[in-house]
Amino acid sequence: MTSLSTQFGRDDWSRFTFKQRMTRYAIFLGCALAIAWALTSIEVIWPWVWGAPEQIADLFGRMYPPDPSNLETILKVLWDTVNIATFATTFAVLLSLPVAYISAQNTTPNRVTLWLGRLILVTSRSVNTIIWALLFVAIFGPGVVAGIVAIMFRSIGFIGKLLGEAIEEIDTRPVEALEATGASRFKVIVYAIVPQVMPTFWAVAILRWDINLRESTVLGLVGAGGIGIILQGAIDTFNWPEVATILLAIIALVVVGEVISAYLRRRIL
Repeated sequence: MTSLSTQFGRDDWSRFTFKQRMTRYAIFLGCALAIAWALTSIEVIWPWVWGAPEQIADLFGRMYPPDPSNLETILKVLWDTVNIATFATTFAVLLSLPVAYISAQNTTPNRVTLWLGRLILVTSRSVNTIIWALLFVAIFGPGVVAGIVAIMFRSIGFIGKLLGEAIEEIDTRPVEALEATGASRFKVIVYAIVPQVMPTFWAVAILRWDINLRESTVLGLVGAGGIGIILQGAIDTFNWPEVATILLAIIALVVVGEVISAYLRRRIL
């Protein structure tokens, strides 16, 4: 708190000095100008924006009531969506373990492997799942295989980064004690490193499965399998009652996945 002056027998206090206030006002003005420039440069069609509430109401009117006639097919592809997320998470966890090991500063063999591991992590996280899916649809063709590989490539960076940070934060005393006894590197990893990072490992794996479950619902929009395929088909044919049923099924799947992941985290951690 800065004392500015004494008037009428009391001290007047201000949180910021005059220079600090002017700096803050300049920052606020700069942000406002940047937002205004962005709004004028993206060519927003304002009549469509003002008419959006009416269009939304009309769309929801077309969706009601939902059409459950194709429910059997919806449930089948919904199960494919669950399988995509589960297999992709499993493969990603297995592949991310060595990447996390070489990307942690206290376990990597040398600086070359350190930067190689971090390059893999950055590359995986820099490319969106939809982009990976487009790439692997071109390689494997449409279907669940492309979806599994796409989510797997995206997940390696997420899991590997968090596990690598957990390895860097371990207590080094058990490691030093085992090394002092002449234990091999494998035994040091199994008995000194793994027990310390195991809680993080399970927490990250469960969290990533929950995320992958959500991401796998949209991969079908680019032909990578899952419920997104029939969702895109229903939208293209303007079958809005079936679209409503599919969206309700996706919401139910995400809610169930959230409940399962929360239960598993409580049981394991």
